[in-house]
Amino acid sequence: MDSLLGVNEELAEIEGQISDIFRALSNGFQKLEKIKDSNRQSRQLEELTAKMRDCKRLIKEFDRESKDSEYKNDSDTNKMLSEKKQTMIKELNSYVALKKQYTSNLENKRVDLFEGPGEGFAEENVLLASNMTNQQLMDQGNQMMDETDQAIERSKKVVHETIDVGTETAAALKSQTEQMSRIVNELDSIHFSIKKASQLVKEIGRQVNLQDITSLSCYMSDGFSYLVTYFDFLIRLQLIGALWPCFSLLWLVS
Repeated sequence: MDSLLGVNEELAEIEGQISDIFRALSNGFQKLEKIKDSNRQSRQLEELTAKMRDCKRLIKEFDRESKDSEYKNDSDTNKMLSEKKQTMIKELNSYVALKKQYTSNLENKRVDLFEGPGEGFAEENVLLASNMTNQQLMDQGNQMMDETDQAIERSKKVVHETIDVGTETAAALKSQTEQMSRIVNELDSIHFSIKKASQLVKEIGRQVNLQDITSLSCYMSDGFSYLVTYFDFLIRLQLIGALWPCFSLLWLVS
């Protein structure tokens, strides 16, 4: 830049701006190497691409100004300006090549998002990705991740609902088990009552007169038959009422 101050101040200013951009590009690509996230890499590449466009515009201005001042300069000065321009172009081209390399790597990563289990799907997805812009690729990738998250949430919901149904079923079975236990206790009590009634009938039979045995035994037989039939009806009725919820629950579960 100092060498151009004595030749042309405008050229010196343009060279200074180009040098600033080259330093920014160098720092930007060094930063890009440390970035692992694809979205952040894409944004960084967009910023670097914008700087390269500015640099290309400034080089064109440098070339135009150099040509405008050729008639004022000697041959050595014009040769020096031409060499500077070529040096700037080579340096800019090196950054353009570096940018293309990073862009290619980034696009390959994005294409991987579309690869399916078969070769046919992979080929089709590569063609699809090649026809999409960077923003469309990012949107498609985000959509696929959202759909995956939604599928996971639906699976979690099904698991929770299954656990809830299992818990309710276990609670219902526990309740039915307790009810069956109470029925068994009631059956034991009924059996004890029948036994006591039988003993009472025998005791009454021993206390009556012998001449009344025939008629009494007839009444006793009928009474005892009715008593047994009544207790049998009660037992069956209680068993049906107790087991009916169990049958209903098993029907619902199946």
